[in-house]
Amino acid sequence: MIAPIAHRLPPEGYGPWEQVVSDLTEGLAAAGHEVTLFAPASTVTPAELVVTVPHALADWPPDEMPPDARVWEEIHIARAMETVARGEFDIVHSHLNVHPLGHARHLGTPIVTTLHGSAWNRSIHPALEMFSDLPFVSLSESERAFFPALNYVATVPNGIDCDAVRFSPDVGDSLLFVGRMAPEKLPHAAIEVARKTGRSLILAGPIEEKHRDYFDEEVSPGIDGRDVVYLGPLDRAEVLDLYSTGLALLMPLAWEEPFGLVVVEALAAGTPVIAWRRGAMPELIRDGVTGALVDDVDGAVAALENTAWIDREACRRDAETRFSIDAMTRGYVSAYELALAP
Repeated sequence: MIAPIAHRLPPEGYGPWEQVVSDLTEGLAAAGHEVTLFAPASTVTPAELVVTVPHALADWPPDEMPPDARVWEEIHIARAMETVARGEFDIVHSHLNVHPLGHARHLGTPIVTTLHGSAWNRSIHPALEMFSDLPFVSLSESERAFFPALNYVATVPNGIDCDAVRFSPDVGDSLLFVGRMAPEKLPHAAIEVARKTGRSLILAGPIEEKHRDYFDEEVSPGIDGRDVVYLGPLDRAEVLDLYSTGLALLMPLAWEEPFGLVVVEALAAGTPVIAWRRGAMPELIRDGVTGALVDDVDGAVAALENTAWIDREACRRDAETRFSIDAMTRGYVSAYELALAP
């Protein structure tokens, strides 16, 4: 298992790719598989850990030279490939974009790649074209539209530890928005929904520096600290606890979201999701059962005018059935078998 190195495993706050890799590694180990995880030194895992870099990029000591992400990713990949070449591995599972693919034809061990939606970035398409015959796994059927020509051996939705999410049978009062404060995530649209419905809204998530102007101009003016509250980036325990307090999670979108980990986390807490009908949302949300699929702000407002469809126990059951770590683990074991088939 080749992990990303941006955040520690498991991440304490933001780090969706790292969280999935950590959970999948635990699931495979719990199922009796022998797993070796290539990851930063701060990693905590039940698998055999091979430390490839001294720190996750987000945790790099401030008194050292700022890390060049590409240099340390290359070191990470090289150390992993050297170990794989010396060992007896059945399969390599990469979660590091296209960067390990150049080793695939020389390694002697199949590499399965989960792109985690990164194929939306057309700049990586030349590499995908070159290695399109290698086995890939999509997170959703809709993700495949980013690059349909790949050799997809399976679609495996991300799974979560449902037991780590507190389920609340009681309907909360506030609307929630959890995610990056980025224009493709439309947090300002969530504020508009709250304003039009007269409901309070809690926003949580990081602000990337490249989106600072967007936040200052489009999001911040709608935050009053009373009806609309921004909590900033929360650690994972705080985020998981927040879900159980909501009436609904809002998921406005300006792009074709390939998955949406916050969706299944909210469902595990019993909180339904009102999402724009884009990307993987129709695959994750059972319209009228575990949430509502809408096309715009007015559609979200209409969905909130009649909340009789909200069944928090149905949300929890759906998360446990379709989006558990066990379900994800079984899906990937099947994908590995397909990749290994002659």
